[in-house]
Amino acid sequence: MTVRPALTPQLARTRVMAILRSADASGLPAVADALAAGGVTCLEVTLTTEGALDALALIREELGSAVAVGAGTVMTRSDLRDAVAAGAEFLVAPVVEPDVIRAAADLGIPCYPGAWTPTEVATAWRAGAAAVKLFPACTGGPAHLRQLRAPLPDIPLVAVGGVDLAEAGEYITAGARAVGIGSPLLRGADRTPDDPAALDALTGRARALLETVRPAARAGKGDA
Repeated sequence: MTVRPALTPQLARTRVMAILRSADASGLPAVADALAAGGVTCLEVTLTTEGALDALALIREELGSAVAVGAGTVMTRSDLRDAVAAGAEFLVAPVVEPDVIRAAADLGIPCYPGAWTPTEVATAWRAGAAAVKLFPACTGGPAHLRQLRAPLPDIPLVAVGGVDLAEAGEYITAGARAVGIGSPLLRGADRTPDDPAALDALTGRARALLETVRPAARAGKGDA
């Protein structure tokens, strides 16, 4: 019987996953450092980024236990094997692939597959997901998440896709266990990794984001 891995501790604690997606991965280590300085310590490096696995391995080497680094857009068992070999501590996908979810669970690695409908959410959960990524979250907004939570209160949901910084707290209040945010948080800092001002601004946005989700998180919203 598959044992469901626990939620990534950094995600459970901060309620935020930063999504590192870029044209190429050269600026991602500097971005990861800036995010960690702001307290955002759960970092997803998407496999759609050129050089993603090398960047993932480098971030783990440079930041160590200060962050949890995972791989995103993990669609196949081959993707899973490559990500794990690079040191991915969790896996994220835009769709429900039960075979990949079960394989991750068998390795003890948290997997966060993307789902939209109640059937997809339940299918992902039964396969062994640590939590289910509601994707794309912006299509239905916090109201859709709230409706999913009503009949499925024991399945933790992570709101991802079009979530803006200002809306993050609304998703937590609606019942999200966490939020995942990419470009609204990075704002091009990955393209200017040698610009201290851009990285300082990113650190500031990371701190502000945590302050946005903290009140709802203290109230226990999204706990499953």
